[in-house]
Amino acid sequence: MRSTCQIIIREWNRILHLKVFYLVMLVVPALLFSFYAYIYQEKEAKHLPFAIWDDDQSPVSRQLIFLLEQRDALKISKRLYSEAEVKRAIQTGEIMGAVHFPTGMQNDIYSRHPTTVTLYTNAAALVPAKMVYKAAAQVIITGSTGIVLKKLVKTGMEPDRAMALANPIKLDTYQLYNATYNYQEYLVPGLITVGMQMILIISSMLALNYEYKTNTMSQLYELAKGSAFRVIAGKTIAHLVVSWFNFILIAFILFPFFDIGVTAATGKFFALYTLLSIACIGIGMFISALFKDVMLSGDVALFYTSPAFVFSGFTFPRWAMPWYDQYYATIMPYTPFLDTFFKIYYMNLPFYYAQADLYKLLLFPFVMFPTALILFQRQFNNSKNEAAAEPVLN
Repeated sequence: MRSTCQIIIREWNRILHLKVFYLVMLVVPALLFSFYAYIYQEKEAKHLPFAIWDDDQSPVSRQLIFLLEQRDALKISKRLYSEAEVKRAIQTGEIMGAVHFPTGMQNDIYSRHPTTVTLYTNAAALVPAKMVYKAAAQVIITGSTGIVLKKLVKTGMEPDRAMALANPIKLDTYQLYNATYNYQEYLVPGLITVGMQMILIISSMLALNYEYKTNTMSQLYELAKGSAFRVIAGKTIAHLVVSWFNFILIAFILFPFFDIGVTAATGKFFALYTLLSIACIGIGMFISALFKDVMLSGDVALFYTSPAFVFSGFTFPRWAMPWYDQYYATIMPYTPFLDTFFKIYYMNLPFYYAQADLYKLLLFPFVMFPTALILFQRQFNNSKNEAAAEPVLN
Protein backbone atom coordinates (compact mmCIF):
# COMPACT_ATOMS: atom_id res chain seq x y z
CA MET A 1 0.00 0.00 0.00
CA ARG A 2 2.84 2.38 0.82
CA SER A 3 4.49 2.09 -2.58
CA THR A 4 1.09 2.36 -4.30
CA CYS A 5 0.36 5.57 -2.39
CA GLN A 6 3.77 6.91 -3.36
CA ILE A 7 2.99 6.16 -7.01
CA ILE A 8 -0.36 8.00 -6.66
CA ILE A 9 1.34 11.09 -5.22
CA ARG A 10 4.11 10.84 -7.83
CA GLU A 11 1.52 10.70 -10.63
CA TRP A 12 -0.34 13.73 -9.27
CA ASN A 13 2.96 15.57 -9.24
CA ARG A 14 3.57 14.60 -12.88
CA ILE A 15 0.06 15.70 -13.85
CA LEU A 16 0.57 19.10 -12.24
CA HIS A 17 4.07 19.71 -13.61
CA LEU A 18 4.21 18.05 -17.02
CA LYS A 19 2.54 20.20 -19.67
CA VAL A 20 1.30 17.22 -21.66
CA PHE A 21 -0.79 16.14 -18.64
CA TYR A 22 -2.07 19.32 -17.04
CA LEU A 23 -3.09 20.83 -20.38
CA VAL A 24 -5.06 17.75 -21.43
CA MET A 25 -6.56 16.91 -18.04
CA LEU A 26 -7.15 20.29 -16.40
CA VAL A 27 -6.92 23.20 -18.83
CA VAL A 28 -8.55 21.78 -21.96
CA PRO A 29 -11.70 20.43 -20.23
CA ALA A 30 -12.52 23.81 -18.64
CA LEU A 31 -12.04 25.71 -21.90
CA LEU A 32 -13.59 23.14 -24.20
CA PHE A 33 -16.69 22.43 -22.12
CA SER A 34 -17.39 26.13 -21.57
CA PHE A 35 -17.02 26.68 -25.30
CA TYR A 36 -19.55 23.91 -26.02
CA ALA A 37 -22.06 25.48 -23.65
CA TYR A 38 -21.60 28.97 -25.12
CA ILE A 39 -22.14 27.71 -28.68
CA TYR A 40 -25.73 26.83 -27.83
CA GLN A 41 -26.38 29.82 -25.58
CA GLU A 42 -29.48 30.66 -27.63
CA LYS A 43 -30.83 27.20 -26.65
CA GLU A 44 -33.48 27.18 -29.40
CA ALA A 45 -33.34 28.08 -33.08
CA LYS A 46 -35.61 31.10 -33.42
CA HIS A 47 -36.47 33.72 -36.03
CA LEU A 48 -35.51 31.54 -38.98
CA PRO A 49 -35.79 33.61 -42.20
CA PHE A 50 -38.98 32.66 -44.01
CA ALA A 51 -40.70 33.83 -47.22
CA ILE A 52 -44.33 34.15 -48.35
CA TRP A 53 -45.53 33.44 -51.88
CA ASP A 54 -49.20 34.43 -51.86
CA ASP A 55 -51.08 33.95 -55.11
CA ASP A 56 -54.47 33.93 -53.37
CA GLN A 57 -54.36 37.45 -51.88
CA SER A 58 -57.48 36.69 -49.83
CA PRO A 59 -58.59 37.34 -46.22
CA VAL A 60 -57.86 33.67 -45.50
CA SER A 61 -54.27 33.85 -46.78
CA ARG A 62 -53.72 37.12 -44.91
CA GLN A 63 -55.01 35.52 -41.70
CA LEU A 64 -52.63 32.57 -42.15
CA ILE A 65 -49.74 34.96 -42.79
CA PHE A 66 -50.62 36.83 -39.60
CA LEU A 67 -50.55 33.55 -37.65
CA LEU A 68 -47.19 32.63 -39.18
CA GLU A 69 -45.79 35.98 -38.04
CA GLN A 70 -46.69 35.09 -34.43
CA ARG A 71 -44.47 31.99 -34.45
CA ASP A 72 -41.16 32.53 -32.61
CA ALA A 73 -39.42 30.03 -34.85
CA LEU A 74 -40.14 32.06 -38.02
CA LYS A 75 -39.23 35.52 -39.22
CA ILE A 76 -41.01 36.52 -42.41
CA SER A 77 -38.33 38.40 -44.27
CA LYS A 78 -39.38 38.22 -47.93
CA ARG A 79 -42.32 38.27 -50.32
CA LEU A 80 -41.72 36.16 -53.41
CA TYR A 81 -43.75 35.59 -56.55
CA SER A 82 -42.54 32.38 -58.22
CA GLU A 83 -41.01 28.98 -57.47
CA ALA A 84 -37.78 30.05 -59.17
CA GLU A 85 -37.45 32.97 -56.73
CA VAL A 86 -38.09 30.65 -53.78
CA LYS A 87 -35.38 28.19 -54.90
CA ARG A 88 -32.91 30.98 -55.58
CA ALA A 89 -33.49 32.54 -52.13
CA ILE A 90 -32.94 29.16 -50.45
CA GLN A 91 -29.80 28.50 -52.52
CA THR A 92 -28.29 31.86 -51.55
CA GLY A 93 -29.12 31.34 -47.86
CA GLU A 94 -31.52 34.29 -47.68
CA ILE A 95 -34.33 32.08 -46.31
CA MET A 96 -34.69 28.70 -44.63
CA GLY A 97 -38.15 28.06 -46.03
CA ALA A 98 -41.22 29.46 -47.78
CA VAL A 99 -44.93 28.79 -48.13
CA HIS A 100 -47.09 29.08 -51.26
CA PHE A 101 -50.80 29.88 -51.00
CA PRO A 102 -52.33 28.98 -54.40
CA THR A 103 -54.88 30.99 -56.36
CA GLY A 104 -58.45 30.19 -55.31
CA MET A 105 -57.46 28.73 -51.93
CA GLN A 106 -60.16 30.62 -50.01
CA ASN A 107 -62.88 29.61 -52.48
CA ASP A 108 -61.79 25.98 -52.32
CA ILE A 109 -61.87 26.00 -48.51
CA TYR A 110 -65.33 27.61 -48.35
CA SER A 111 -66.73 25.20 -50.94
CA ARG A 112 -65.12 22.25 -49.11
CA HIS A 113 -62.92 21.36 -52.04
CA PRO A 114 -59.37 20.18 -51.36
CA THR A 115 -56.65 22.77 -51.79
CA THR A 116 -52.87 22.35 -51.71
CA VAL A 117 -50.58 24.67 -49.79
CA THR A 118 -46.89 24.06 -50.62
CA LEU A 119 -44.17 24.37 -48.01
CA TYR A 120 -40.53 24.70 -49.13
CA THR A 121 -37.68 23.95 -46.70
CA ASN A 122 -33.91 23.76 -46.96
CA ALA A 123 -33.38 20.13 -45.94
CA ALA A 124 -29.60 20.54 -46.26
CA ALA A 125 -29.91 22.16 -42.82
CA LEU A 126 -31.83 19.27 -41.29
CA VAL A 127 -32.83 20.60 -37.86
CA PRO A 128 -33.87 24.12 -38.99
CA ALA A 129 -35.86 22.51 -41.82
CA LYS A 130 -37.78 20.40 -39.32
CA MET A 131 -38.44 23.42 -37.13
CA VAL A 132 -39.71 25.42 -40.12
CA TYR A 133 -41.97 22.51 -41.04
CA LYS A 134 -43.31 22.14 -37.51
CA ALA A 135 -44.11 25.85 -37.12
CA ALA A 136 -45.70 26.25 -40.56
CA ALA A 137 -47.65 22.98 -40.40
CA GLN A 138 -49.19 23.88 -37.04
CA VAL A 139 -50.36 27.25 -38.37
CA ILE A 140 -51.77 25.89 -41.63
CA ILE A 141 -53.57 22.94 -40.02
CA THR A 142 -54.93 24.96 -37.11
CA GLY A 143 -55.76 27.95 -39.31
CA SER A 144 -57.63 25.93 -41.91
CA THR A 145 -59.63 24.18 -39.19
CA GLY A 146 -60.51 27.55 -37.66
CA ILE A 147 -61.69 28.89 -41.02
CA VAL A 148 -64.01 25.91 -41.59
CA LEU A 149 -65.27 26.15 -38.02
CA LYS A 150 -66.08 29.84 -38.42
CA LYS A 151 -67.99 29.17 -41.63
CA LEU A 152 -70.04 26.36 -40.05
CA VAL A 153 -70.95 28.50 -37.03
CA LYS A 154 -72.13 31.27 -39.37
CA THR A 155 -74.62 28.82 -40.89
CA GLY A 156 -76.28 28.49 -37.47
CA MET A 157 -74.64 25.22 -36.39
CA GLU A 158 -73.90 24.70 -32.70
CA PRO A 159 -70.19 25.37 -31.89
CA ASP A 160 -69.65 21.85 -30.45
CA ARG A 161 -71.10 20.16 -33.50
CA ALA A 162 -69.22 22.53 -35.81
CA MET A 163 -65.96 21.64 -34.02
CA ALA A 164 -66.71 17.92 -34.40
CA LEU A 165 -67.15 18.38 -38.15
CA ALA A 166 -64.24 20.76 -38.67
CA ASN A 167 -61.82 18.79 -36.49
CA PRO A 168 -63.17 15.26 -35.90
CA ILE A 169 -59.92 13.99 -34.34
CA LYS A 170 -58.26 15.93 -31.54
CA LEU A 171 -54.55 15.25 -31.14
CA ASP A 172 -52.78 15.95 -27.85
CA THR A 173 -48.98 15.86 -28.02
CA TYR A 174 -46.51 15.66 -25.14
CA GLN A 175 -42.81 16.27 -25.71
CA LEU A 176 -40.97 14.54 -22.89
CA TYR A 177 -37.44 15.20 -21.53
CA ASN A 178 -36.74 18.11 -23.90
CA ALA A 179 -40.09 19.68 -24.59
CA THR A 180 -38.73 22.90 -26.09
CA TYR A 181 -36.17 21.18 -28.35
CA ASN A 182 -33.45 22.97 -26.41
CA TYR A 183 -30.07 22.55 -28.16
CA GLN A 184 -28.13 23.40 -25.01
CA GLU A 185 -30.08 20.97 -22.85
CA TYR A 186 -29.75 18.13 -25.34
CA LEU A 187 -26.41 18.50 -27.15
CA VAL A 188 -24.07 20.01 -24.55
CA PRO A 189 -24.13 17.08 -22.06
CA GLY A 190 -23.46 14.69 -24.95
CA LEU A 191 -20.58 16.77 -26.33
CA ILE A 192 -19.06 17.18 -22.88
CA THR A 193 -19.19 13.48 -22.01
CA VAL A 194 -17.79 12.35 -25.36
CA GLY A 195 -15.03 14.93 -24.93
CA MET A 196 -14.38 13.53 -21.46
CA GLN A 197 -13.98 10.04 -22.91
CA MET A 198 -11.35 11.30 -25.36
CA ILE A 199 -9.50 13.27 -22.64
CA LEU A 200 -9.44 10.31 -20.24
CA ILE A 201 -8.20 7.82 -22.84
CA ILE A 202 -5.50 10.15 -24.19
CA SER A 203 -4.22 11.19 -20.74
CA SER A 204 -4.12 7.63 -19.39
CA MET A 205 -2.57 6.47 -22.69
CA LEU A 206 0.43 8.63 -21.71
CA ALA A 207 0.57 7.36 -18.13
CA LEU A 208 2.88 4.40 -18.79
CA ASN A 209 4.87 4.90 -21.99
CA TYR A 210 5.56 8.60 -21.29
CA GLU A 211 7.88 7.35 -18.54
CA TYR A 212 10.24 6.31 -21.35
CA LYS A 213 9.99 9.82 -22.82
CA THR A 214 11.01 11.41 -19.53
CA ASN A 215 13.65 8.71 -18.78
CA THR A 216 12.00 7.86 -15.46
CA MET A 217 11.00 4.24 -16.04
CA SER A 218 13.84 2.84 -13.91
CA GLN A 219 12.86 5.17 -11.08
CA LEU A 220 9.27 3.95 -11.34
CA TYR A 221 10.50 0.34 -11.32
CA GLU A 222 12.37 0.88 -8.07
CA LEU A 223 9.42 2.67 -6.47
CA ALA A 224 7.00 -0.12 -7.46
CA LYS A 225 9.52 -2.85 -6.56
CA GLY A 226 9.04 -4.29 -10.03
CA SER A 227 5.27 -4.69 -9.69
CA ALA A 228 3.23 -3.60 -12.72
CA PHE A 229 0.10 -4.03 -10.62
CA ARG A 230 1.22 -1.31 -8.18
CA VAL A 231 2.01 1.04 -11.06
CA ILE A 232 -1.30 0.56 -12.86
CA ALA A 233 -3.32 0.68 -9.62
CA GLY A 234 -1.58 3.86 -8.45
CA LYS A 235 -1.82 5.66 -11.76
CA THR A 236 -5.44 4.61 -12.22
CA ILE A 237 -6.44 6.03 -8.83
CA ALA A 238 -4.51 9.25 -9.53
CA HIS A 239 -6.21 9.77 -12.90
CA LEU A 240 -9.62 8.84 -11.52
CA VAL A 241 -9.38 11.45 -8.76
CA VAL A 242 -8.41 14.13 -11.31
CA SER A 243 -11.40 13.08 -13.42
CA TRP A 244 -13.60 13.76 -10.38
CA PHE A 245 -12.40 17.36 -10.37
CA ASN A 246 -13.68 17.60 -13.93
CA PHE A 247 -16.99 16.10 -12.79
CA ILE A 248 -17.26 18.92 -10.21
CA LEU A 249 -16.61 21.40 -13.03
CA ILE A 250 -19.32 19.79 -15.18
CA ALA A 251 -22.06 19.02 -12.65
CA PHE A 252 -21.65 21.84 -10.12
CA ILE A 253 -20.33 24.76 -12.18
CA LEU A 254 -21.15 24.48 -15.89
CA PHE A 255 -24.54 22.78 -15.65
CA PRO A 256 -25.96 25.15 -12.99
CA PHE A 257 -24.46 28.23 -14.69
CA PHE A 258 -26.09 27.39 -18.02
CA ASP A 259 -29.18 25.85 -16.41
CA ILE A 260 -28.51 22.43 -17.96
CA GLY A 261 -29.35 19.00 -16.71
CA VAL A 262 -31.45 17.27 -14.07
CA THR A 263 -30.21 18.22 -10.61
CA ALA A 264 -32.07 15.36 -8.94
CA ALA A 265 -30.07 12.81 -10.96
CA THR A 266 -26.61 14.21 -10.12
CA GLY A 267 -25.73 11.33 -7.78
CA LYS A 268 -26.55 8.72 -10.41
CA PHE A 269 -24.66 10.76 -13.00
CA PHE A 270 -21.59 10.69 -10.73
CA ALA A 271 -21.72 6.90 -10.39
CA LEU A 272 -22.10 6.49 -14.16
CA TYR A 273 -19.37 9.05 -14.86
CA THR A 274 -17.00 7.18 -12.52
CA LEU A 275 -17.70 3.93 -14.32
CA LEU A 276 -17.00 5.59 -17.69
CA SER A 277 -13.77 7.07 -16.28
CA ILE A 278 -12.53 3.68 -15.08
CA ALA A 279 -13.38 2.10 -18.45
CA CYS A 280 -11.56 4.86 -20.37
CA ILE A 281 -8.52 4.72 -18.08
CA GLY A 282 -8.38 0.96 -18.62
CA ILE A 283 -8.38 1.43 -22.39
CA GLY A 284 -5.70 4.11 -22.14
CA MET A 285 -3.52 1.87 -19.95
CA PHE A 286 -3.93 -0.98 -22.43
CA ILE A 287 -2.80 1.21 -25.36
CA SER A 288 0.09 2.58 -23.30
CA ALA A 289 1.22 -0.94 -22.34
CA LEU A 290 0.84 -2.19 -25.91
CA PHE A 291 2.94 0.50 -27.60
CA LYS A 292 6.10 2.00 -26.13
CA ASP A 293 6.16 4.69 -28.83
CA VAL A 294 4.20 7.73 -27.61
CA MET A 295 3.34 9.04 -31.09
CA LEU A 296 2.04 5.66 -32.26
CA SER A 297 -0.08 5.13 -29.16
CA GLY A 298 -1.44 8.69 -29.56
CA ASP A 299 -2.46 7.99 -33.15
CA VAL A 300 -4.19 4.77 -32.07
CA ALA A 301 -6.04 6.55 -29.25
CA LEU A 302 -7.22 9.35 -31.56
CA PHE A 303 -8.30 6.89 -34.25
CA TYR A 304 -10.23 4.91 -31.66
CA THR A 305 -11.97 7.81 -29.89
CA SER A 306 -12.66 10.31 -32.69
CA PRO A 307 -15.79 8.64 -34.17
CA ALA A 308 -17.42 8.00 -30.78
CA PHE A 309 -20.05 10.74 -31.07
CA VAL A 310 -21.08 9.69 -34.59
CA PHE A 311 -21.30 5.95 -33.90
CA SER A 312 -22.82 6.22 -30.41
CA GLY A 313 -26.34 6.83 -31.73
CA PHE A 314 -26.60 10.31 -30.19
CA THR A 315 -27.65 12.00 -33.43
CA PHE A 316 -28.58 9.00 -35.62
CA PRO A 317 -29.99 5.62 -34.48
CA ARG A 318 -27.42 2.82 -34.42
CA TRP A 319 -29.88 0.24 -35.73
CA ALA A 320 -30.08 2.24 -38.97
CA MET A 321 -26.30 2.11 -39.48
CA PRO A 322 -24.48 -0.60 -41.49
CA TRP A 323 -23.62 -3.69 -39.42
CA TYR A 324 -19.91 -2.90 -39.37
CA ASP A 325 -20.57 0.57 -37.93
CA GLN A 326 -22.81 -0.97 -35.29
CA TYR A 327 -20.01 -3.38 -34.42
CA TYR A 328 -17.51 -0.51 -34.13
CA ALA A 329 -19.90 1.30 -31.79
CA THR A 330 -19.95 -1.70 -29.43
CA ILE A 331 -16.18 -1.54 -28.82
CA MET A 332 -16.34 2.01 -27.42
CA PRO A 333 -17.36 2.63 -23.79
CA TYR A 334 -19.24 5.78 -24.75
CA THR A 335 -21.96 3.72 -26.47
CA PRO A 336 -23.30 1.87 -23.38
CA PHE A 337 -22.58 4.98 -21.31
CA LEU A 338 -24.82 7.08 -23.56
CA ASP A 339 -27.67 4.55 -23.49
CA THR A 340 -27.49 4.53 -19.69
CA PHE A 341 -27.08 8.32 -19.53
CA PHE A 342 -30.35 8.93 -21.37
CA LYS A 343 -32.22 6.66 -18.98
CA ILE A 344 -30.77 7.53 -15.59
CA TYR A 345 -30.02 11.22 -16.19
CA TYR A 346 -32.42 12.70 -18.73
CA MET A 347 -35.31 10.46 -17.63
CA ASN A 348 -34.12 10.15 -14.00
CA LEU A 349 -34.92 6.43 -13.95
CA PRO A 350 -33.47 3.89 -11.48
CA PHE A 351 -30.32 2.02 -12.53
CA TYR A 352 -32.13 -1.27 -13.08
CA TYR A 353 -33.67 0.19 -16.25
CA ALA A 354 -30.15 0.20 -17.72
CA GLN A 355 -28.75 -3.06 -16.34
CA ALA A 356 -27.77 -4.50 -19.73
CA ASP A 357 -25.91 -1.31 -20.72
CA LEU A 358 -24.13 -1.15 -17.36
CA TYR A 359 -22.89 -4.74 -17.79
CA LYS A 360 -21.50 -3.80 -21.21
CA LEU A 361 -19.73 -0.79 -19.71
CA LEU A 362 -18.30 -2.91 -16.88
CA LEU A 363 -16.86 -5.31 -19.44
CA PHE A 364 -14.26 -2.73 -20.53
CA PRO A 365 -12.34 -2.45 -17.23
CA PHE A 366 -12.65 -6.20 -16.59
CA VAL A 367 -10.94 -6.91 -19.93
CA MET A 368 -8.61 -3.94 -20.33
CA PHE A 369 -6.91 -3.78 -16.92
CA PRO A 370 -5.78 -7.44 -16.73
CA THR A 371 -4.55 -7.27 -20.33
CA ALA A 372 -2.67 -4.03 -19.66
CA LEU A 373 -1.18 -5.58 -16.53
CA ILE A 374 0.23 -8.58 -18.44
CA LEU A 375 1.62 -6.41 -21.24
CA PHE A 376 3.15 -3.80 -18.96
CA GLN A 377 4.74 -6.36 -16.63
CA ARG A 378 6.58 -7.71 -19.66
CA GLN A 379 7.63 -4.17 -20.62
CA PHE A 380 8.63 -3.47 -17.04
CA ASN A 381 10.87 -6.54 -16.84
CA ASN A 382 12.46 -5.81 -20.21
CA SER A 383 13.21 -2.20 -19.26
CA LYS A 384 14.89 -3.40 -16.04
CA ASN A 385 16.99 -5.93 -17.96
CA GLU A 386 18.00 -3.27 -20.49
CA ALA A 387 18.97 -0.88 -17.68
CA ALA A 388 21.05 -3.60 -16.02
CA ALA A 389 22.80 -4.47 -19.28
CA GLU A 390 23.92 -0.89 -20.04
CA PRO A 391 26.76 -0.72 -17.44
CA VAL A 392 28.07 -4.10 -18.65
CA LEU A 393 28.16 -2.91 -22.25
CA ASN A 394 29.89 0.30 -21.23
